Amino acid sequence: MSLTTAPLTATAGPLRGPAFTHTPPAGGYVWWYLDAFSQDGASGLTLIAFIGSVFSPYYASARRNGLGDAQNHVALNVALYGRRGARWSMTERSAGALSRSDSQLVIGPSALHWHGDTLEIELDEISVPIPRRIRGRIRVHPRYLPCKRYALDDAGLHGWQPIAPRAEVEVELDHPRLRWRGTGYLDSNAGNVPLEESFRDWDWSRATTDGGESLIVYQVRQMRGDDRNLALHFRDDGTVEPFQAPTPRPLPKALWGVNGAGSLDPEHPVRMVERLEDTPFYSRTHLSGVLAGRPVEVMHESLSLQRFRQRWVQMLLPFRMPRRPS
Repeated sequence: MSLTTAPLTATAGPLRGPAFTHTPPAGGYVWWYLDAFSQDGASGLTLIAFIGSVFSPYYASARRNGLGDAQNHVALNVALYGRRGARWSMTERSAGALSRSDSQLVIGPSALHWHGDTLEIELDEISVPIPRRIRGRIRVHPRYLPCKRYALDDAGLHGWQPIAPRAEVEVELDHPRLRWRGTGYLDSNAGNVPLEESFRDWDWSRATTDGGESLIVYQVRQMRGDDRNLALHFRDDGTVEPFQAPTPRPLPKALWGVNGAGSLDPEHPVRMVERLEDTPFYSRTHLSGVLAGRPVEVMHESLSLQRFRQRWVQMLLPFRMPRRPS
């Protein structure tokens, strides 16, 4: 069964952003992902809203027992970076905590709303392992909204849609007290089966040039089939062109041993600005280098699904991902 594209495309009328009504099949998933850095580079964030929480040990256990209803495993993952407000939260909730329409997605006490061309996010989460509140508002103003979805695997079971390759982001949090503006990126992924059934691992990066353009690279290693590479140049006028990404070269190994590889021009040095996340099965890194001859700042993610499958990893995850009924 191939993934249908209609639920992820932009809707007609005043709503410009993709609708939140896509319902994954049992064992599947859909997520909406945002990352952003402040103008001074001192602060950053990532946010992922899941229906069918792909990295959840509870969802993995439910699938093994034939109870893999994606809507019963929803979560909002928030990570704040920077000395003034570093916090991380990911509370999984059941189907009773989920409410949505074309323009709104509610997961427990937090919500995402499309207001015309602006995505507004209301946060009310509790961090782990030290319980501290993450509360406030984020506004995302896309420069443009492409509607095309791209298949990530040969069977067409997994798709990726870049919603806003470039966006202006406003952060106004009361807990912790943070106020900043910067630039960001917004996308969505959806799949009909678990990630680990189709992929061994992947490297993903989004690079931003000084001129405000985005270069995005997906490099996936499939469980069955050849490796797939997708490299797209999103220009500021909304046009999209493929480009030839450089051969990936190894990045410094994370503390947990995840082996990442980045596609940056080999004749130029790569600087690791900060290791943002380091877990047993993925790492997220802020890099600086050159891609396609352009100086770029890079958000890079390395994901090992072979690691995620390991039961010892699954046993560690509840400490970072508590589950609540609502």
